[in-house]
Formats: sequence, C-alpha cells, structure tokens
Amino acid sequence: MEKRIRVLVAKPGLDGHDRGAKVVARALRDAGFEVIYTGLRQTPEQIAEAALQEDVNVVAMSLLSGAHNTLFPKVVNLLKEKGMNDVLVIGGGVIPDADIPGLKAAGVKEVFTPGTPTSVIIDFIKQNVK
Repeated sequence: MEKRIRVLVAKPGLDGHDRGAKVVARALRDAGFEVIYTGLRQTPEQIAEAALQEDVNVVAMSLLSGAHNTLFPKVVNLLKEKGMNDVLVIGGGVIPDADIPGLKAAGVKEVFTPGTPTSVIIDFIKQNVK
C-alpha cells in the first residue's frame, strides 16, 4: 500500500478568513492526500508542533492579513529547529508579487496567489514531496 502524502493546512496569525484554505484542503483530500486542518489563528509554534506531531510531508499556510513576511519564515525556522528539514513548506493567500522572492529565500518553496487552480497546487506538491 502506497503511503499517502500528509498535508497540514494552517492559518497563522490573526487572519479570520479561512474559505480559501478550506477549498484547498478539500481539493487536496479529493486528490488523495491526507489533510490535517489546524483551524484559525494559530501561532507559528502551534503550527510547527502540529507538523511534528502529525508527521506531515507538507505544511501549507494561508494568510490574508499581511503578516506573511514575519509568520511564514518563523514557521520555516521552527520546523528546521525541530529537525523537519524535509518538510515541504508552501504558502498562499493575498501576497504581493514583490514579497514572493523574499519568502522563497526564507524557505517557502512556492507561493500561490488568489486564482491559482487547485490542480496547480496538487501537481506542485506531488512533484516536490521528498
């Protein structure tokens, strides 16, 4: 039996809108991934700990509040501190194009902005999970 890809879908910070995250979570589940959704208003520490406890392959964060330049890199660093260097970290939400290179330099492998087809996210995960 093939091991399913485990994805933690997380909403860091004070962002209270999760419709997009739920759409992505459902699409990932329908594509055969095992999905764990953290719920709203998670701290970077809670996200990293959940990723460790759930033994995930992917951390997918969604953020609309504008705090992505602080929160996404913080999660990446906490995962590294926990020895989770092989976890694929992706982000999405309302993120200005100008911020994406800095997020990638900080260890976020890809950033998906509004309007990205869920099939693109699914294909990216399949191609990049180690």
